[in-house]
Amino acid sequence: QVQLVESGGGLVQAGGSLRLSCAASGRTFTSYTMGWFRQAPGKEREFVASINRSGYTYSAPSVKGRFTISRDDAKNTMYLQMNSLKPEDTAVYYCAASSLGRTTTITIDYPYWGQGTQVTVPS
Repeated sequence: QVQLVESGGGLVQAGGSLRLSCAASGRTFTSYTMGWFRQAPGKEREFVASINRSGYTYSAPSVKGRFTISRDDAKNTMYLQMNSLKPEDTAVYYCAASSLGRTTTITIDYPYWGQGTQVTVPS
């Protein structure tokens, strides 16, 4: 069991940057593969990036080269550094934790979710 709380969302102009944080409770943070997902209004929740307990990362093609996922196990915190933001990035961003050892892109593999943080990039 792990509790997740996202922060760092907000409104940023296209081309700007934002860093999201996901603070995790518990002493088992290092055992989890972590992921970022996002959901725009009327859209399905989609995968953004994932990082496993060894630090291996995988990012969705739509954000590769712009977003960087990282984790600081000493702080029980995961980050999503978002650069070159586009209006298409507007969504509620969720952090999630999976007990799988590998990165995974599907929501059902992540039983633990934060409540989300809004990122808005106006056109």
